[in-house]
Amino acid sequence: MRDLVEMAFDPADVAIVPGRAAAKAKRGRTVTVNRAESPLAWFAARGLVDARQVEAGERLRRDYEIAQLGPRVTMQWDAVRVDGGGRGGGDGGDPTLSHVAARRRFDAAIAAAGGGLSDILWRVVCAGEAIPAAERALGWPGRAGRLVLGLALDRLADHYGLMRAP
Repeated sequence: MRDLVEMAFDPADVAIVPGRAAAKAKRGRTVTVNRAESPLAWFAARGLVDARQVEAGERLRRDYEIAQLGPRVTMQWDAVRVDGGGRGGGDGGDPTLSHVAARRRFDAAIAAAGGGLSDILWRVVCAGEAIPAAERALGWPGRAGRLVLGLALDRLADHYGLMRAP
C-alpha cells in the first residue's frame, strides 16, 4: 500500500513538516514520503492504535531520524562540496545543532518511557521491526508486544503533552 504525501523541510529543525509543501517549495526542498511504510501506520490502519499514539510515535521516529542514530549503510558524503555553495541550498539550518537537539529530545522521550517500555518503542517505532520479531528478540511471549507497545506509546504521548480525544 502506498500513502504518498509531499512534505517540506523546516530549516530551523531540519525536519519534515506535513501540509506546508506548496508554501515552502519556493524557499526550500520538499520530499515525497510513503506514510504506509511506518509500522505505526500499519497499526493505525487496523484500529490498533489511536491518533494520539501515532503522533507520539512519529515524533519519536522523527527525532531518531534527524539525530541520525540509525546505522549508516554507505559513506557519508556531506562534507564533500563541489559547487562551493552553502549546505542544503542556503536554508540557514545548522545540521550539527539540529542533530544534537534531536538527540536530546530522543533521549528525553526514551527516558520518559522508562525501562522495559523503551525497548519495544525503539524496536518497532525507530528500527521498524515487526511485533513478532521484537517479541522474540526481547524474549517475550507472543501477543505481549502489542499490549506493551500501546502502554509505551501512551507514556510517550504523556511526555509530549498530547491531549486525549474526547
